[in-house]
Amino acid sequence: MPKRKTNRSAAKRYRVTGKGHVKRARPYAGHLLDSKSRKRKRGLRQTVIVDPSEEKRALTLLGRG
Repeated sequence: MPKRKTNRSAAKRYRVTGKGHVKRARPYAGHLLDSKSRKRKRGLRQTVIVDPSEEKRALTLLGRG
């Protein structure tokens, strides 16, 4: 069985934590920031753990699933 190739676009979007979870950046923080509150923009800087229902797909794209 050959090794799986990593999906390079996924590798730039996701990181695997020490416990094996997948973390990602929050969306909607790239532009149109004038209309968003300071509190909302501050929250968008935080990373978040990928939902368990999507975690298997993300790990597969990263070549770990």
